[in-house]
Amino acid sequence: MTTEHPNNSAIQEGATAVTTHRIHSTHQAEYESWLDEIGSLCKTYPGHLDVQIISPIDGLTGTYTVIIRFDTCEHLKNWMYSEDRKRLIDKVEPFLATDDDFFISSGLDFWFLPDGARAKVPVRWKQVLITWSAIYPLVLGIPLIMTAIFRYAGLPEVPLVDTLISTGLIAILMAYFVMPRYTKLVKRWLFK
Repeated sequence: MTTEHPNNSAIQEGATAVTTHRIHSTHQAEYESWLDEIGSLCKTYPGHLDVQIISPIDGLTGTYTVIIRFDTCEHLKNWMYSEDRKRLIDKVEPFLATDDDFFISSGLDFWFLPDGARAKVPVRWKQVLITWSAIYPLVLGIPLIMTAIFRYAGLPEVPLVDTLISTGLIAILMAYFVMPRYTKLVKRWLFK
């Protein structure tokens, strides 16, 4: 029996699918139940690493963003184009205000794609430098601010909870506010 081993670069890079769904406001509960169903099934596919769901923020956004990671692009595509996923997308369509929209990339590429362009991404060292320079001030500042707010509100010090909330806020800021604006600001250098 021979075993095929994917090349090391595929394993190290992984692959990400970012799916966005705008939901009819009357179907939010059904959609969230559907998310549980599709998330459980997705985890059974070979190479699955994780699923992250970014829910809408009341008054700011109306879009769910689902980020799915697999160890290789091939494994991710097997899931994204599977009959199981197709069946579940057909099931959720009545709840959607827009079509099922997704794109597939490797690593952190999805942060560095210009609007409407899905092919060109900057070199990895520039991605790392930009991501690092964006995360560094947030990692320094957000925990200090959140700790001050928690203590002012009289909440007890629970490091795991404080860190959970701070890192969640950092992830939201990175995905929705910092990286979209930052990459636009430095795009000439980034894509040079």
